[in-house]
Amino acid sequence: MKSGLYLVIISISLCISCQPSSPDVKEDQNSDYYQEEHRPQIHFSPEANWMNDPNGMVYYEGEYHLFYQYYPDSTVWGPMHWGHAVSPNMIHWEHLPIALYPDSLGYIFSGSAVIDWENSSGLGDGNEPPMIAIFTHHDPEGERAGTETFQSQSIAYSHDRGRTWTKYSGNPVIKNPGIKDFRDPKVIWDEQRSQWLMVFAAYDRALFYTSPDLIEWTPSGEFGIPGDHRLWECPDIFPIEVEGTDETKWVLIASMQKNAPNGGTGTSYFVGDFDGRQFVGDPSEQRWLDYGTDDYAFVTWSDIPKTDGRRLGIGWMSNWQYALIVPTEQWRSAMTLPRELRLYQDDDGYTLRSLVVDELDEIRRQSEVIAQDVTYDSPTVIVSDIDDDAYELDIVFELPASGIIDIQLSNDQDEQLHIGYNVSEQGYYIDRTFAGRSDFHDAFADYHTGAASYPKELVKMKIIVDRASVELFADEGRCVMTDIYFATAPYTDISIVAESQDVTMIKGSYTALSRIWK
Repeated sequence: MKSGLYLVIISISLCISCQPSSPDVKEDQNSDYYQEEHRPQIHFSPEANWMNDPNGMVYYEGEYHLFYQYYPDSTVWGPMHWGHAVSPNMIHWEHLPIALYPDSLGYIFSGSAVIDWENSSGLGDGNEPPMIAIFTHHDPEGERAGTETFQSQSIAYSHDRGRTWTKYSGNPVIKNPGIKDFRDPKVIWDEQRSQWLMVFAAYDRALFYTSPDLIEWTPSGEFGIPGDHRLWECPDIFPIEVEGTDETKWVLIASMQKNAPNGGTGTSYFVGDFDGRQFVGDPSEQRWLDYGTDDYAFVTWSDIPKTDGRRLGIGWMSNWQYALIVPTEQWRSAMTLPRELRLYQDDDGYTLRSLVVDELDEIRRQSEVIAQDVTYDSPTVIVSDIDDDAYELDIVFELPASGIIDIQLSNDQDEQLHIGYNVSEQGYYIDRTFAGRSDFHDAFADYHTGAASYPKELVKMKIIVDRASVELFADEGRCVMTDIYFATAPYTDISIVAESQDVTMIKGSYTALSRIWK
């Protein structure tokens, strides 16, 4: 945490080791599968080797598909493939064989997938609508030769629920017009205008194309921030209804390669409208989907049934500042937990809130009440004894007049991870300065802040902890932060820390989370 604060430590006693575990969980904990050091227990990670952006996220016949940037021969980035996994609930995942391999046109960079329900492409087999993948072909030879045209957009199709793929013989369907960074297509069906809409990144902006059939594409517009030349990646666009109204707005998501609020990469968004050709919004109204350093390339699932109606997405839980060198050996990187996005209009304009999906209930175990309507006015230290790999904290405080409220996770190695709220700064924070290993990158050990200047009477924190990550969903998703860390021993203690004043906890609970891998 920031230096110069006088702190009173108030720890909460949790009889966590007394909680019953299901037989399945106990059996899993004795298995070697997915038990390497720092291996996430409730987040998706590849069985082995390198992974980055989520790709091709589509729902079909009861399955959530997650494709991802994958290099099967190393734990560092290399020639990109599309890895593949499916899930009935976005929580438990089944690994499938690699979906797309590099070919004569190049590596398989990021992209999206849709169900072509009406077979507008003509690529169906007459039995079921084809699943269409749209991706960037990256030609390494052209890049090495110094050309500007080494990236183009291509498609592939599947007739068996994404298990096998055929690349379109006429690839690329969009040739490069002379833009060095020309990639990451996201395609949606624009129902109002009966057209396919593609958005992709073109260096420092998003380009829009439309199509009647996913094959013939027409450029239709662009959107960027004048004078801002950060590299854009992994855009997404979708309509979404404003909560509590009949109004629909459009959201454009854009991941930025540098200068996110806490340094390095981050995922931002804009709220506006779509005129049939391009996104129309205020370029100065860039907002951040996640203020932590480790939620990048966040994109949403297509073809979620209307009976569900949610806008669901997932992000890559890392940062390009240090992604290649984090201290994991067999595999590298994980995804965030899946999240639901909701749009609200408040005093701060239109803002997205991120919520943990309801499906997390499937791994929630017995909850332990921490406290209810308790005011702490003197130092109290009671060591809690946590032996769970992953858990969820739900804590609500009265808003203090000043100071901080801090949740401290610690172990017997004097390592500490802090998550809290600073009244004077009107913001949440995660401090991983002393959270564990950080020698692999100078910027890793740091204090990260998330803006939360909106009016509030309560401080609400949902904190989800895995072996090497923390996700903070504050004030019902109004401020979200995701950070990874690498503790050298499990955190066994949870403390509530306040700055020299009475602190009232209205309610608090601890819930153990079962591991998802068997």
